Amino acid sequence: MHYSSLIPASLALCSLVSALNAPRQATNSTKYAVKTPPLTTPWTYLAGTNPWPQYPRPQLERPQWQSLNGIWTYQNASSLDAVNSPPYNQTLSNEVLIPSCLESGLSGLQGQYTIYSWLATSFSVPKTWAGNRTLLNFGAVDYEATVFVNGKNATFHRGGYFAFTVDVTEYLNTNGANELLVFVHDPTDSDPYVIPIGKQTLHPSHIFYTPCSGIWQSVWIESAPSDYITQLDIAAGMDGQINATVSSSGNASAAVQIAVIDRKTNKTVATHNGASNVQCTFSVPSVSLWSPDSPTLYDIAVTLGDDEISSYTGFRTISRGVVNGIERPLLNGEFIFQFGTLDQGFWPDGIYVPPNRDAMVFDLQTLKKLGFNMLRKHIKVESALYYQACDEMGLLIFQDMPALRPLQQHTLANCTVVTILPDAAQQAEFTRQLELLVVQQRNFPSIVTYIVYNEGWGQITTYYPEFGLTDIVKQLDPTRLVDSTSGWYDHGAGDFSVWCHVHDHGNMMYTYHAQDNHHYANPQCGSPFYSIASSPYDPSRIGIQGEFGGIGQNVSIEHLWNVQEAIDTINQTYEIDTTIEAWNYRGHRLLGELLDQVKMYSCSGGIWTQTTDVEGEVNGLLTYDRRVLRPDVAQWQADIQNLYTAASSRVNASMPAGSSGRL
Repeated sequence: MHYSSLIPASLALCSLVSALNAPRQATNSTKYAVKTPPLTTPWTYLAGTNPWPQYPRPQLERPQWQSLNGIWTYQNASSLDAVNSPPYNQTLSNEVLIPSCLESGLSGLQGQYTIYSWLATSFSVPKTWAGNRTLLNFGAVDYEATVFVNGKNATFHRGGYFAFTVDVTEYLNTNGANELLVFVHDPTDSDPYVIPIGKQTLHPSHIFYTPCSGIWQSVWIESAPSDYITQLDIAAGMDGQINATVSSSGNASAAVQIAVIDRKTNKTVATHNGASNVQCTFSVPSVSLWSPDSPTLYDIAVTLGDDEISSYTGFRTISRGVVNGIERPLLNGEFIFQFGTLDQGFWPDGIYVPPNRDAMVFDLQTLKKLGFNMLRKHIKVESALYYQACDEMGLLIFQDMPALRPLQQHTLANCTVVTILPDAAQQAEFTRQLELLVVQQRNFPSIVTYIVYNEGWGQITTYYPEFGLTDIVKQLDPTRLVDSTSGWYDHGAGDFSVWCHVHDHGNMMYTYHAQDNHHYANPQCGSPFYSIASSPYDPSRIGIQGEFGGIGQNVSIEHLWNVQEAIDTINQTYEIDTTIEAWNYRGHRLLGELLDQVKMYSCSGGIWTQTTDVEGEVNGLLTYDRRVLRPDVAQWQADIQNLYTAASSRVNASMPAGSSGRL
């Protein structure tokens, strides 16, 4: 099957225009070249200087757009106060590739402690856009971005994982070049900041990795009329009903037309006339449903006045219900066993940024080949193109909220050691960014579950914020399940069940209550056995093995992250198998244990750790450079299929009353 994006001819033409109008290269800056990273991938030197030419936002596409990806210039800044003295009309000291992490080899910098940065380019607006608004879009900037256009402060954005748009029309020169200058502040885990960072740290060690600073997702401009579509929200259910809201830049309601198009025939199968800024509901007859086995997508065309955008959706319903006496996750009213990997989304050459789309899709294709139908996107948010690829392939996604500072402590003046947790303002900011996550991600059919907290990282325990946060997520998106606390501190919130997590980080053993089970290496999934000082499985919620496996197999230096501090932590891996044969044997035995728990108990899903090695971790299905695939493919395909078959056998032809599904 071919998984490449379906890009209309008009967008392909605009990609060519983008290349011809690529951002300028400075004449007096240190010239761009890939810095050799500690480990390369097959795509490291294929990224080029016109990276990520695809339209970056496939669920709200406009035909008139121009990529600003390419060679920008960079200069280190000394402090946060530097934002008050922008280097207008100056040549910054180094060329840099955008998008990229400033710490990566692909950036051309491979920087360290890039906490304050200036990034600059210039662009010209096509004359054919005259009379329209020009929108400047950023896929993501880590962590705070202050944007200047031609010497004017255009916007400020906080949050390293989320897209933002600003109308820059009033700042533009109608003829000639426009200067774009971005000040980036990324404190990561420096004091006193407690912000969403996932697994980034300024001091990498074993399960915490090199950080990503700067503009790490695509930048582009596009043309829109004076009253334009700012947001499209679509939820399409298994019954063919669509709930849609078309938000516009105008305050008043305006006429909107929505057309639903069958991708296979290119025929319009439904239209609806409504108004902007209010939810509308309509039905599409005889829809083909979206599922991992049949990931059918429908294209969407939306018209508001002179603004026309394209999007897509998939018809499916996510719910939960009692099936033969066991609480189960349901897709389209049916229980299917959800089995995937913990997917970190790190790259040795790009850190947070895959070298190109082919590299990104390679990981996903590998999971599909082995038989996985799901992945847990682990405390990171990817580009929209990633979720589009999962939508097209039929990969279910458990989407984590990026964690606050994890497992870090302060020593007080009285020598008391305390865990670093958010204060009231930092908790409010975490809540705001959780809301951004849900609003940004809720259109993707592949996302089935949101995870609020991972292993207690940044989770306050003097009160129980996960209850309120779960309510917020459910209010913003009532069409998904919520795993409120994946690992450790569970107090009963959310859709997934409680029992033990035992996690061994180095020589330190932590045992806590957990909402879904993280247990290395063997599983304890919906079972009547659990670990010390923990709670048993709660049959009123869904039982899932949130993390397990984690078995490692060391490799030769050419496939390792060649940083001595990382190599020194390899033996902290949960289990090391000295040969690939032993690794596959252990994988087979652990999957066999999970199979028994599917057959005998209440296990509804599992997440194997992990897709790839990362820096000092060697427990991936793939090595970090993506050059070695550890699994015996036939063995793993058979073991994974056995899980699905066993789960299916637990479901009788007729479901008992009360199992039709609920959220």
